[in-house]
Formats: sequence, C-alpha cells, structure tokens
Amino acid sequence: MPVRWILILGTVALSAFVACSRRPERAEPTRRPVVRLAELEIDPAQLDRYLAFLREEIETSIRVEPGVLTLYAVRLKTDSTRVRLFEMYADSNAYDAHIASPHFRKYKVGTGAMVKSLTLHETDPILLATKQSDILGAYVTVK
Repeated sequence: MPVRWILILGTVALSAFVACSRRPERAEPTRRPVVRLAELEIDPAQLDRYLAFLREEIETSIRVEPGVLTLYAVRLKTDSTRVRLFEMYADSNAYDAHIASPHFRKYKVGTGAMVKSLTLHETDPILLATKQSDILGAYVTVK
C-alpha cells in the first residue's frame, strides 16, 4: 500500500477517534421557565379588596392557563400590607399570554389604585422543587 494511502487512512482514523471521544455538549433547553418575584405594598384601607382580586386572579390563571405553572402569594407577618408573589411560567410565551389574559387585565386595572408600590425581580432558576404534601391542600383551592 502506498505511503500516501496509509497517511490518508491514518488521518481519517485519527479524526474519527477525536470526534467520538469528545463529550457531547449539552444543549440549552429551548423552553426555559420564567420565574419572577414581586414585592408589593398595599393600601391598608383596601387590603381585603386587594386580596379578593388577587385570589380570583391566581385561581383563574392556574385553572385556565396551561403555561402558568406556579403562583404563590404570601404576606409578611410583620406587616400584612406587604405582599410577595412567586410566579413561574413554562416559558416567555406563557408569560406574555398571562399578562395579556382578560383575568390578569381585570386584576391590574381593579387593583391599580390599591398598590402603593411594586417591585418586580427577574430571576434565573437554579433549582425548582416542590414536595407533594397534604398540608398545602388547605391553601390550594384551585380545582
């Protein structure tokens, strides 16, 4: 066999070995969840009305929007007018659909004068986990 063919075969074999020995690169998921935190301060005189709007908005969003994965609302024990929301959407399209929905628009318009301050925090998810628990049943009312 001529030396030239040996060199060509050796080069092909070496290239194939190098290509096969590389670790496959992990592809970034095409659908990244959108996770946001919201800090609100509510007018104390309108807190009960605000909470009614919030409950309706969350229950409707979870029930009718497949892209809304999690909506948690809590308030600080030290100041019940300070509400915190944890929101998780399947991806940016789901988030965009949520803020364009009629029930979200009703919430925003209906509570606009009740919210004294609002700070939104965009986040990068690190680890998202929830344990199945009967304890949450007392707080989760969406069917």
